[in-house]
Amino acid sequence: FPSHDMQQSRLEIWKTYKIYIGGQFPRTESGRSYPVKNAAGKTIANVCQSSRKDVRDAVSAARSAWGGWSTRSGFNRGQILYRIAEMLEGRKKQLKDELIAQDYSAAAATREINLSIDRLIYYAGWCDKYQSLFSSVNPVASAHYNFSAPEPMGVVALLAPANAPLLGAVSQMAPCIAGGNTCLILADQEKPLATISFAEVLHSADVPGGVVNILTGFQEELTDWISAHLDVNAVVCYDQGKLDWQKLQEKGAVHVKRMFRWPSNQVVAQAGQSPYLIMDLQEIKTTWHPIQTIAGSGGAY
Repeated sequence: FPSHDMQQSRLEIWKTYKIYIGGQFPRTESGRSYPVKNAAGKTIANVCQSSRKDVRDAVSAARSAWGGWSTRSGFNRGQILYRIAEMLEGRKKQLKDELIAQDYSAAAATREINLSIDRLIYYAGWCDKYQSLFSSVNPVASAHYNFSAPEPMGVVALLAPANAPLLGAVSQMAPCIAGGNTCLILADQEKPLATISFAEVLHSADVPGGVVNILTGFQEELTDWISAHLDVNAVVCYDQGKLDWQKLQEKGAVHVKRMFRWPSNQVVAQAGQSPYLIMDLQEIKTTWHPIQTIAGSGGAY
């Protein structure tokens, strides 16, 4: 048996958090990792330092999942978002401990988790309603019916903020997938633990593999590749100061990406949830249908 002195000198084994791609938990293909430290400078975990190849794999998984996810009924997507909220409720202690380890107070950690659960419930309710609200029958000066309806745009990259690592990621992800899109989430490099642990919630909540993919790593290394990727249709971030927004816009403009920067001070506020955030990540499809008439009857069918 080890002596008391040996027990006192035991080295702590830090958890290495894996990334989440296509419903699986691989290590980064580069084999790199980096330590996550708290405000006192103490290492509390290791996380994967994702590479360009990991970005490509995550985008490919999201694109493969998009066809099936975008064609599911709004009601079914709402069921799955509600299930995510249920699973998150059961993981509150783990996520609270991780937020506290990254310098949250117990009250602030509990508030962020509760707001995240409530936000998922909010968007679960909108999944089968926003189409009715934002669709329209348009007046036209010809013998046609003209309909406009929102449709998901495809693969969306989400850059999670540092000031709300869990709630910020949920507030980006929920309107994105509620509208039938798939996504890649890049966790904040300094406070990634709750964001990457959220992948365990998704994995147990009936979310098809590839609908949500989560990477950890250095933003200055990965955001260029994300914003320049040909198969990413939109990029969403909050107005966090450390991101070079102009550079991201320039790279995204090469492939005509939609670029969105939502106000970070609204993350924890009521304005941080809205059906209009679902619509940011939708495209409007307009259909013309001829009105056919029966000769001599003056009627239409």
